[in-house]
Amino acid sequence: MKLALNGCLGKMGRRIAEIALAQGHSLAALIDAQGGGKSYQELTGIKVAVPVTAHYEGGADVLIDFSLPEGFSRSLAACVNHKTPFVSGTTGLNAAHFAERDAACRVIPLISAYNMSLGVNLLLSLVKQAAQKLGPDYDIEIVEMHHRLKVDAPSGTAVSLFNAACEATGRDPKAVARHGREGMVGPRTRPEIGLHAVRGGDVVGDHTVMFAGEGERIELVHKASSRDTFARGAVRAAQWLAGKPAGLYTMAQVLGL
Repeated sequence: MKLALNGCLGKMGRRIAEIALAQGHSLAALIDAQGGGKSYQELTGIKVAVPVTAHYEGGADVLIDFSLPEGFSRSLAACVNHKTPFVSGTTGLNAAHFAERDAACRVIPLISAYNMSLGVNLLLSLVKQAAQKLGPDYDIEIVEMHHRLKVDAPSGTAVSLFNAACEATGRDPKAVARHGREGMVGPRTRPEIGLHAVRGGDVVGDHTVMFAGEGERIELVHKASSRDTFARGAVRAAQWLAGKPAGLYTMAQVLGL
C-alpha cells in the first residue's frame, strides 16, 4: 500500500512508519503540525525522503492518523476531500469529533478506535460477556495507568471498556460514570462504574476491569509492553480497510472477533 501518516513525528507515528516500511508498504505522504518541509529522514533518521508537511494533499491508498483531536479533524476533512480511507487511533475526541466521523463515513470507509491491539479488542469482548453473566450484583471499576506524558484522561481504551460494560448492562454512560472519589462521597451506588487514571514513568498502557461481588472479585487485565502492538494493529487495519465501501468499521471486524 501507499500510506499517508498523520502525526508522523510522534512516538506512535515513528513506529507505524518503521513497521509499515518493514512490511513492504511505502509512505506516500507524511503529515505533522510540526512539519516544515524537511524530509522525514532529516527529522527522524528513518530512511524516507518524503517531506513532512502540515496538510494531506492526497495520493495515498489509506491515511493512518495518530495525532491530536485538532489533527484528527484536519486529516479527516482532507481524506473526505480526496476520497482516501481513514484509520485513526487518536484519543481525546469529543462529541463534535464524533459528529465529523459519522458524516465522513457516508463518503469514505473509516475506522476510529482508541486501541488497535488484538489483546485489548479481545478484552472488550470479555468485559461485555462478564458484565452480562455476572449481573448487577457485581460492582464494576476500571483502572488505567499510562506514562507521565499522556495528556488525556481517562485513556481512550478505558472509555471503550466503560462503554462496553454500559452497553452490556443497559446503563446510561452519562449517568453512571464516576471519575475518582474524594471526601465524604457516601457509599458506592450500585449502578455507578468507577474510572480511575494513574500516570507515571514510561508505562505504555495497563488496563484493569474489576468485577467485585460479595466474597469474590474477578479482574480482567491487559498490559502493553510495547507500542508495536498498536502500530501493527493500525497497519493491519489499513490493509483491511483499503477498497472497502464507505462506512464506519470497527477493530473487532478487522480482527474477526
